Amino acid sequence: MNGSDRKYYQISSLEKGLKALEVIVENGELSVTRTAALLSLNRASAHRFISTLRDLGYVRKNPHNHYEATFKLLELGMKQANKFEIRRLAKPLMRDLAAKFDETVNLGLLDQGQMVYLDKVESRELLRMDSGVGTTCQPQTTALGKAMLAFLPADELEEHLRAAEWAALTPNTIVSPDQFRKELDNVRRLGYAVDNEELAQGLYCLGAPIFDFNGYPSYALSVSGPVGRLKPLKDLPRCLIETTTRLSVQLGFRTSPKIYDAR
Repeated sequence: MNGSDRKYYQISSLEKGLKALEVIVENGELSVTRTAALLSLNRASAHRFISTLRDLGYVRKNPHNHYEATFKLLELGMKQANKFEIRRLAKPLMRDLAAKFDETVNLGLLDQGQMVYLDKVESRELLRMDSGVGTTCQPQTTALGKAMLAFLPADELEEHLRAAEWAALTPNTIVSPDQFRKELDNVRRLGYAVDNEELAQGLYCLGAPIFDFNGYPSYALSVSGPVGRLKPLKDLPRCLIETTTRLSVQLGFRTSPKIYDAR
């Protein structure tokens, strides 16, 4: 951001301090010199920002004289996540799904063009999906994201598609907006979405939207696991849609038989 783009209320030092924290989190641990280089700052300035973050408890120096984030960030993130009523409502139903199929169940939402994993119940199997709470990814590569995108208002959907990164993560990733629109047509017809090894090879996932009282797809729920275990589960689409229907009703939505026709 150059000087002409800066808004009058922005505090440059706060912005740089937060960016310093972001690069440390993203890289796991960093020296002062490397932090300075990544932020295009001189070493003395970077050291002041890092020292302030350390005094506030957001970073600490490890035995290698590098700086890493503390659990204070996680604590803040969990406090924010716990504000979502949906997590309290969804948790027992997620546990039921996980127990029935012994696969990982995920709760997610769209935020600034990214799919955010808001909560999960892990499978007891050794081979399982391992996306942590707070992890983000491009929504068009996931069943969670497809389930939400399919039921967005048309103008909002088009905005997402224009901003999407159409990169192939696997040979199955859809990289054409036109092909993806056809995929969403199928999601609307079925009431649920499928990630057929599009995010990661070997990973299969089914996702369905959770609607709020306005009929807006505010969240989505998915069940994910290895393709060989999950794909043969014929009862999974029905059970998943029954679960998301219950959650939608709890949020005030009056279900539409057309949306939930999952033959």
